[in-house]
Amino acid sequence: MTKPKVIAVAGPTASGKTALAIDLAQKHNGEIISADSRLVYKGFNIATAKPTKEEMQGIPHYLIDIVEPEVDYSVGDFYKAAKPIIGDILNRGKLPIVVGGTGLYFRILLEDFDLPQIEPNPELRAELEATPVEVLYNELKEKDPITAQKVHINNKVRIVRVLEIMRTLNIPFYQAAGKKEVEYDVNWISPSVSSREELYNRINLRVDKMLDLGLIDETKSLLEKHGRIKNFVNTIGYCEILEYLDGKITLDEAIEKIKQNTRRYAKRQLTWFRRNPELNMNY
Repeated sequence: MTKPKVIAVAGPTASGKTALAIDLAQKHNGEIISADSRLVYKGFNIATAKPTKEEMQGIPHYLIDIVEPEVDYSVGDFYKAAKPIIGDILNRGKLPIVVGGTGLYFRILLEDFDLPQIEPNPELRAELEATPVEVLYNELKEKDPITAQKVHINNKVRIVRVLEIMRTLNIPFYQAAGKKEVEYDVNWISPSVSSREELYNRINLRVDKMLDLGLIDETKSLLEKHGRIKNFVNTIGYCEILEYLDGKITLDEAIEKIKQNTRRYAKRQLTWFRRNPELNMNY
């Protein structure tokens, strides 16, 4: 049986995914589904490089601005929301284009990875979230070194969820995570970037643009509206500007720190996406 066709535009931050996806949507009667764990949050605009209405050029975009920042939006939530959207786009004779930089979102939606269906445990999660990330990561390395190699120590949200599942099932996460049949005929595309140096230069220019667009004022506004909630203070761009607003570092230091942290994040994204042999990334 022929599987329905889907385009996946995946790659690191600042590589040009949004522009490429919109161009493909215009050429192939497509609609865009965001696979980005930060674009779901209302108000997280400048620091996340959320596409504006003008940039969308009339192409329908889904799973952007759908929850308040207080919500812990999980990969399971993404899958439950994205799957019926793909079905609806296909039923209307259009082409679904999934675009973003959150690798796990692509794995659960378009690859063969099947998450264990474990309901969140608020008490256990609160205990884990109150524990220093170094302690959590050491527990993960001890109990499941295979998964520990695939999760960055700075990704506390992911580590908490993995440990929550492991403690609930009392088995390593790699044993709990099953396999499923790939549901779609996926055309994997990554934007063309000539070198790592070019990517880092794009990142630096994007950060400078964020400041010009009003990143400091946006950070102040979000702080006033939401306080120092987890998803806010753990987002690159906001956390560094908060340090500046707190008087801990200068503005120049904050800007350089955003650039450095974004480059490190892009490097982790590249490591993740290179595991997919259908994505051509030579930088």
